Amino acid sequence: MPNSNCGDTMNCQTCPKAVDNTIDHVFHKRGFHLPASRCDSNFILFLLKGEFLVNSLEYAGTTIKAGEFILQAIGSKIEMLAMADSECIYYRFNYPELFCNYRYDHIMKEVPAPLISSPLKIVPALEYYLINSKTYLAETKICRELLSLKRKELAFILGYYYTDYELASLVHPLSQYTTTFQYFVMQNYMKVKTVEEFAQLGGYSLTTFRRIFDAVYHEPVYEWITKQRKESILYQLQHTDTSISEICFNHGFESLSHFSNFCKKMLGNSPRNIRKKEKAEKLSISENEESPKLAM
Repeated sequence: MPNSNCGDTMNCQTCPKAVDNTIDHVFHKRGFHLPASRCDSNFILFLLKGEFLVNSLEYAGTTIKAGEFILQAIGSKIEMLAMADSECIYYRFNYPELFCNYRYDHIMKEVPAPLISSPLKIVPALEYYLINSKTYLAETKICRELLSLKRKELAFILGYYYTDYELASLVHPLSQYTTTFQYFVMQNYMKVKTVEEFAQLGGYSLTTFRRIFDAVYHEPVYEWITKQRKESILYQLQHTDTSISEICFNHGFESLSHFSNFCKKMLGNSPRNIRKKEKAEKLSISENEESPKLAM
């Protein structure tokens, strides 16, 4: 490939076409706990091995076993606990890739949402897709064309191998969130620094935006944004390996010192100490035979 950007071998990490990977292959140890938090994107959790206990409006106190998957829509809240060492694939997306516009509309209009949502089984074709994906989509960045193809392939598999009733458990939750004011808020709150900028982004006057926001979320915009930043920062410090500098700049802070001051004021400790404390607690839990229980 003498004329390629990649050199002798493909290297999507340095290619200008590369985008952040949204198909993540993840291992969780028994006892891993995701505190109740609001989803900032739609995601499907495919559980390949292990067992998870999840608690959300859609899946209240539901056990997900190996070979099953669930969808959580943007703006919804979920809590998760690994009941055993687990291997999973998270597929995150902002806009759903539709398997068929006609069928999607049919499900929305003619097929009621399940009264009680249950995890769906991973059929063999979907299992092959997932196993194939994890073998070469492990990098943090991948080609945008490849990601687009994998999204279309997943949409086809879901549409071809699952019934209207099964797909209703995916379609209706997505519709509930993606057509609302909440969707706009969840998509954009990390991109803005001021309430005025937020209102302008949505084409609202400042007064109108504040009025609608208060009616939907029952709290002022600035306080809500601050709370979301706190939750997101705390989660990334405690449960991911993302560097402190990345977390800092991804959340709109202009310097590490400003970020550190925010954490000390809002979270009670410096970013480094928060991460150290979490690692010490995980080590202690791993030495304890009893796993923590999920608050219901």
